[in-house]
Amino acid sequence: MITLRKSEERGHADHGWLNTYHTFSFSDYYDPRFVGFRHLRVINEDRVAAGEGFPTHPHRDMEIISYVLDGALAHNDSMGNGSVIRPGDVQRMSAGQGIRHSEYNGSKDEAVHFLQIWIIPGERGIEPSYEQKNFTPEDKLGKLRLVASPDGKDNSVTIHQDVKLYASLLEKGQEVELQLGPDRYGWLQVASGSASLNGETLAQGDGAAVQAGALVKITGLGEEPSEVLFFDLA
Repeated sequence: MITLRKSEERGHADHGWLNTYHTFSFSDYYDPRFVGFRHLRVINEDRVAAGEGFPTHPHRDMEIISYVLDGALAHNDSMGNGSVIRPGDVQRMSAGQGIRHSEYNGSKDEAVHFLQIWIIPGERGIEPSYEQKNFTPEDKLGKLRLVASPDGKDNSVTIHQDVKLYASLLEKGQEVELQLGPDRYGWLQVASGSASLNGETLAQGDGAAVQAGALVKITGLGEEPSEVLFFDLA
């Protein structure tokens, strides 16, 4: 069984400098049907105008993943980390006991388009930490590339929860598949282009929940390669 979450049904707010869509309930947007899915709490699709961004603000007890689709996202935090995140980069920040950070568009000319993902950690009050790794298009083309996992397998970033996150670039007709375990659930998010999930067509911004134990088949549909994220969740 697949439960679709259509792009146009998401929460939406346009603040001028920030145009944001919420797959799950977030900030002033609340939908009791979509408060989260398993340990997945937030998928926000954000577009931040050139030279704008989120000023320093706090987080605690959350695993936060930033996945840039276009542009450059500048990051600074209270742990002393400073970096610029570009397409192909996966940044993981474990807020744990508490951190403060800022996120700004790293360009004065172009918008930055990225996904911010929050995952509920398996343990509260851990030491805050930060990690960033790059995955090339070749790493993801026609395959499910593990980019985040609880054990850092295959050079993925390490998250403090029993969640595996895969990224894939799929040309038209290319298919990848994954067999979920009997106690594992799936969530597919289409970051760009379009794809089919077990025969269901999904466009950019669409998401879908997958029942435990399913055989997942994802096929690229667009003329340009489609980018998808797939979450394997306890």
